[in-house]
Amino acid sequence: MAIKITWFGHSGFSLDINGTTVLVDPFLTGNPLAPVDPNELAADYILLTHAHGDHLGDTEAIAKRTGATVIATAEISYWAQRKGLKAHGQNTGGGYQHPFGHVKLVRADHSSSFPDGTYAGQPNGIVLTTDGKRLYFAGDTALYTDMRLVGNLGIDVAFLPIGDNFTMGPADSIEAIKLIRPKIAFPIHYNTFDVIAQDASAWAQQVQNETDARAIIVDPGGDFTLD
Repeated sequence: MAIKITWFGHSGFSLDINGTTVLVDPFLTGNPLAPVDPNELAADYILLTHAHGDHLGDTEAIAKRTGATVIATAEISYWAQRKGLKAHGQNTGGGYQHPFGHVKLVRADHSSSFPDGTYAGQPNGIVLTTDGKRLYFAGDTALYTDMRLVGNLGIDVAFLPIGDNFTMGPADSIEAIKLIRPKIAFPIHYNTFDVIAQDASAWAQQVQNETDARAIIVDPGGDFTLD
């Protein structure tokens, strides 16, 4: 079966997995690159890497409207439940078989707090295994050598930040690709704001020249399919 992956700019995605819609870090309101209105989105599940506003985004409004289940760290799941949302809490290193696929939370070197500044637990990357494919949403992270352990899982697509300033930049992302060894690398968390402006085409050329991965770049609202 095919997995259709649509990018909303920044770190936001919609995944169509056998008719189930899974959103990742749905930051749309306030995202100048957002190609859709959050009120137009369907969702069965919402995966969150951490609670910063540019990742938590429109989670509350979308989950209230659609009844989607929020999957995130324990602290974020408690927040979601207090908001009256359905939620499933996990934590770093833990995995769970959800109806659409297996979700494992892995380390991310970053920080995490809710938009009001309150503690939101540890940030995470997400490894999603579904339909024989393994996708790694790194979230916001620095480069760290234990990314090779994520790579040992066998990653088909790695979604990696390249914006610099708040996360690793292009050079460190290339080193991350060498550690993770994905078949496909997809850049995220760039060009949303001036401070994280990057040349994705130059990055893709570097991926081609220095790694065994294939770079995929789409414009916000664009998609690609994993068969």
